[in-house]
Amino acid sequence: MIPANTVLQVGPFSGPMQAEIDRRLLQDNYGKLLNAQDKPPAGGYRAILTRSPTIIPISLLDQLPYLEIIANCGVGYDNLPLEYLQQRNIVATNTPGVLNDAVCELTMGLLLSLMRQLPAAEQYLRSGIWAQGPYTLTSSLAGKRVGIVGLGRIALDLVERLTPFKVQISYTGPNKKNVPYTYYSDIVSLAANSDILIMLCPAGPSTVKIANAAVFNALGPAGYFINIARGSVLDEAALLHALENKLIAGAALDVFENEPNPNPEFFKFSNVVLTPHMASGTNETRIAMTNLTLDNLDAFFQQQPLLTPIPFDLETL
Repeated sequence: MIPANTVLQVGPFSGPMQAEIDRRLLQDNYGKLLNAQDKPPAGGYRAILTRSPTIIPISLLDQLPYLEIIANCGVGYDNLPLEYLQQRNIVATNTPGVLNDAVCELTMGLLLSLMRQLPAAEQYLRSGIWAQGPYTLTSSLAGKRVGIVGLGRIALDLVERLTPFKVQISYTGPNKKNVPYTYYSDIVSLAANSDILIMLCPAGPSTVKIANAAVFNALGPAGYFINIARGSVLDEAALLHALENKLIAGAALDVFENEPNPNPEFFKFSNVVLTPHMASGTNETRIAMTNLTLDNLDAFFQQQPLLTPIPFDLETL
């Protein structure tokens, strides 16, 4: 049982997620702070409940002297000041695993929409000009070389979806893994040997704008780029330049540098597919994420091992 007046919710949750929180945490058990920059309500809070899109500033944490845990609803945790948490011995949890299916589903949807030009083809039909001639030929996924940046949990599940399409898998990451796929020690080499490059690496200092001009030049005019990771891993100016100059065949993005107001320059390209950071955005997944977040809080207050602690010394997805 979570003690009263110990949990501070920081940032908004969607309706179904908030309903689940309200169901499991009695109203007198927690406070709410919709804007992380505001002063927290009075209370001796030992825990923060938040979502990965909400940036948790150190200025807020400095006002919470009794804080012991942050339960982060999301697989990514680049919204948390990890060094500060380590200094104060504040533990943190995230929600890996339960969102893999939804993220993989959207990745496959983006990939097929991009290569088969589904949004543009639908518009072609809706515009009434099909009678003037057949739609242009598109590219098949079968037989393509797929390079994955960050072969973590989600990526390994994605490979299972990709395998029936008869593709060749290769990857890059901090370390070579015991998997039957070709490993490249750097992203440029991976791009040079890929027809499709998929970003699934975590956000952090080592991955800021690693998808840059050199990567797009290596990927080449027949190559496709997909970012399902975080906006920070992509140099958007370099991608726009590559698209403008037809240095790559197309791109699909679910995440952006400036959310929820992405660069409108992307809107002018018919060979770009865009979605509003919705990879885990299914009812089933978000409820599962919420419950895992709350289960971690339950475990903490019952002095049980945390279900999914964040390994501060690792960068995994």
